[in-house]
Amino acid sequence: MLIGELAARTQVPAKTIRYYEEVRLMAPPARAPNRYRDFDQPAVERLKFIRGAQSLGFGLGEIREIIAYRDRGETPCAHVLDLIQRRSRELVERIDELRRSQKELEKLARRARRLSPKDCEPSQICHLLAPAGSD
Repeated sequence: MLIGELAARTQVPAKTIRYYEEVRLMAPPARAPNRYRDFDQPAVERLKFIRGAQSLGFGLGEIREIIAYRDRGETPCAHVLDLIQRRSRELVERIDELRRSQKELEKLARRARRLSPKDCEPSQICHLLAPAGSD
């Protein structure tokens, strides 16, 4: 199948498919006599895998590692489990960071409701974000 059909079947833009080929996420396809790329069904499956992994937050480097296992004839599942566990821990840490930020913003909002815009000094960009105690 031509790149346009592959793009339509996978909803991945042709430009992205070419990029994946360039960075070796996609194996170079066979070429038709007219030199057009001629993709097969495994290319469809690989693109779906790449997009699915991306939707879970995996980067192209991690996806490339997973694909490399398979390309060597190895099962990547143990490696993928390690990546999943690491990604899960990173998400827990990020959620904690976001919760801390949310609490800080709520504290700032409470403080901001007590302050008057008239009290904002010209030397301050915005006194609502000035360190506490400087108002």
